[in-house]
Amino acid sequence: MFTGLIAHKGHVRDARPEAGGVRLWISAPTLRAEGIEAKDSIAVNGVCLTATAIDDEGFEADVVPETLMRSNLSELSPGDAVNVEGSLRLGDRVGGHFVYGHVDACTEIIAKRSEGQGWRLRVARPEHLASMLVEKAFVALDGVSLTIAAADADSFEVALIPETAKRTTFGVKGVGGRVNLEVDPVARYAAAAVAALMESRA
Repeated sequence: MFTGLIAHKGHVRDARPEAGGVRLWISAPTLRAEGIEAKDSIAVNGVCLTATAIDDEGFEADVVPETLMRSNLSELSPGDAVNVEGSLRLGDRVGGHFVYGHVDACTEIIAKRSEGQGWRLRVARPEHLASMLVEKAFVALDGVSLTIAAADADSFEVALIPETAKRTTFGVKGVGGRVNLEVDPVARYAAAAVAALMESRA
């Protein structure tokens, strides 16, 4: 489990196809200060991966075909910047929201404009997730905890403060960029409960 507060901006050191999946090496030297070990969970662009090996520069992880199909990790090449977050530990401060690292969809940035000191992003809203992507709800985009500022039938908007733009890939990612989307787990469970209730009354 994660918080969506990105503490480390890393980059892809290597991405090798392997048995239908990909083996990633992620360089994120500042992550080592957290005392990560092999078999720890680490989020890369909001996708929960298991570290299979570590060194002084970063870690290695296997990405299976299912994960490649559901996320933008299939598009990564050596040198690409990524958002990296170590897993939440008991006693840690939760400043964002609970993020599982289980991507619901890969969607696209359709507009980006400056707003005040920061930026405003408009993102395509997948139809099957529309009921959970509403104004003031949490959403994780590429692992970043954000609040939905506005929503319509086909898209939603989030506001980026300068600190978020500086600490994450959203400082450089623009229109056409594909992002991993995870809905707020609370919204997911609420939607499932309502659906079950409606089905029982049918």
